[in-house]
Amino acid sequence: MHKHILIPTDGSETAQRGVDYALALARDLGAKVTVLTITDPYSRVGMTARASWRRSDEEMDEFNRRQKDAADKVLNKVKVDAGKVGVDVALVHVSEARPAEAILQTAGARGAHLIVIGSHGRRGVNRLLLGSQTAEVLARAAVPVLVVK
Repeated sequence: MHKHILIPTDGSETAQRGVDYALALARDLGAKVTVLTITDPYSRVGMTARASWRRSDEEMDEFNRRQKDAADKVLNKVKVDAGKVGVDVALVHVSEARPAEAILQTAGARGAHLIVIGSHGRRGVNRLLLGSQTAEVLARAAVPVLVVK
């Protein structure tokens, strides 16, 4: 039934509850697991429509390094958690993407049979945005979605 589980996570406490649940489920079902984290696009906050803006190579290199480091930290924690319960995981980082879109594309590309996702992540405005991303995944997914509170 659920032979391949996709677990999107941003490393938040709420996402971790989804990770823990999904890893236990994968262990019990003997399912394959793909863990996904998505990092934010480069922000243009504060830019006006008329402002000329060009990212320097150094600025982009630093931004990309920070994003990769953050993603690696999230993914490596899940890999350790998975090892503790005896589950092998494939790790995927998608950069500069909207979370819902990246989750749906990864589920399709990787052949996931189930998506297990936390109800929301982060705090404040980002919590609302990621909550809306979870709602979008629920509305658009071609496979079952299990939301963990």
